[in-house]
Amino acid sequence: MGKNIQGWLAAIIIPLAIVIAYFIYTQVLGNPANFEGGSNLNEPLKNNYLGVVYKGGSIVILLISFQIILVAYAIERFISLRQARGKADNARFVSQVKESFEQKETEGIVKACDTQQGSLASVIKNGIKTYMMVDDDPDFDKESKLITIRNQFEESTQLEIPQLNKNMSIIATLASISTLIGLLGTVTGMIKAFSALARVGAPDAVGLANGISQALVTTALGISTAAVAIVVFNYFTARIDKITFAIDEASFSILSSMKEGYMRKSA
Repeated sequence: MGKNIQGWLAAIIIPLAIVIAYFIYTQVLGNPANFEGGSNLNEPLKNNYLGVVYKGGSIVILLISFQIILVAYAIERFISLRQARGKADNARFVSQVKESFEQKETEGIVKACDTQQGSLASVIKNGIKTYMMVDDDPDFDKESKLITIRNQFEESTQLEIPQLNKNMSIIATLASISTLIGLLGTVTGMIKAFSALARVGAPDAVGLANGISQALVTTALGISTAAVAIVVFNYFTARIDKITFAIDEASFSILSSMKEGYMRKSA
């Protein structure tokens, strides 16, 4: 399901977000009821923040689309990492795996991994399958067996990490560029405000202040989007680190049990 969700999002989320953002900008923010005289060409009604945001200009569409993309990828990451965590508690699962291994129930471990699912179960399953393959192979001595199994654990972990981190770069990018896009909207808005003032020729402090306040809307949107993106990124990074740590800890623990088993055999 994770790969399907990721492919689906990558294919349609950006154009869909832009379409939805355009609809919100024109039909919700730009609703004539938000403006004086019933026209969005006029000034926003007093204390009508929807109209004020609309006056931020077309950059607002881009920033709203960023927010939609952020929400979509946050949901995708939440679902994917929830699946990667597995069905049962990882600590309890690893404890059961070690007990089964001590009782030589390797087939039972493989079945338990299929039931548990998730990144940790996938890594353990590959490691146990490698153990089953080399354990009775006369071509492998004790050290060769452990090295082969350890390499399998490491390779399996390296294959899981990209899936855990997938789409995190998009969230990080949104956190980085949202503020810059907001500032761009403010700068272009202020250029328009001062240009309009220059064309009139007479000083109009009220008109200038109004133009600047509307231009600052995009900065506010950009900063708020970036702040949420940073929180989301850090939250999911912490969850990924927790899963990765659990994989490393389980791999080390199971390898230690295997090493003790081989030492008992040779004693």
